[in-house]
Amino acid sequence: MFVDTDYHFDMLRLVSILEHRLPQSPEETIRTCLRRLFVVHCTSTVHLLLTLHYVENMFCNRPALCLLVIDSISAFYWIDRGNGGESITQQESNLRKCTAFLEKLLRDYRIVLFASTQAIMRSYSAEPSRAAEASSSWRRCPAAEGDYSKPYLCKAWQRLVTHQLAFSKTDARKDSRAVFSVASSSARTKSTSRCFFCVTEGGVQFF
Repeated sequence: MFVDTDYHFDMLRLVSILEHRLPQSPEETIRTCLRRLFVVHCTSTVHLLLTLHYVENMFCNRPALCLLVIDSISAFYWIDRGNGGESITQQESNLRKCTAFLEKLLRDYRIVLFASTQAIMRSYSAEPSRAAEASSSWRRCPAAEGDYSKPYLCKAWQRLVTHQLAFSKTDARKDSRAVFSVASSSARTKSTSRCFFCVTEGGVQFF
């Protein structure tokens, strides 16, 4: 289940990736893959909340449906802030309701939830990496999540998150393609690991 709140989802791009990943497969195989995907669009946090109530019935009736992707959970952050006036409680009200219902879905149906957020709040606690000044190697680039890692969504959402993936674009290139990095961290272990990848016609390629 893919919930598109940013309206960035590109079905043609997904089909292209499947064709590159399954070059010898008949068209019916790709159609079968696409039939397992459900895409919905939301235009506000209230719309998102109503959608979550709707998809609960789908998770109940389709045990094989076990992954929920929301891109992104922060899409209506500024709209909610404006509608909430001076009251932080009102600003965060709808997102807290969404978070509470997501917690219910995770608990009752044991699904996996991926949700993206925009990195818009700068954190000044992290010191710049000296390794970046000494070398331009992309494998020694500073941790980008240290620049814009400050959480800004409601506390209820922050408590729900167990793992974080911080994506950033480096200045390096590999085989004429831009190099991206992803830093993975866990709220339980407090450890961070990093890997690098390129985006190809067949999707993401790690190295």
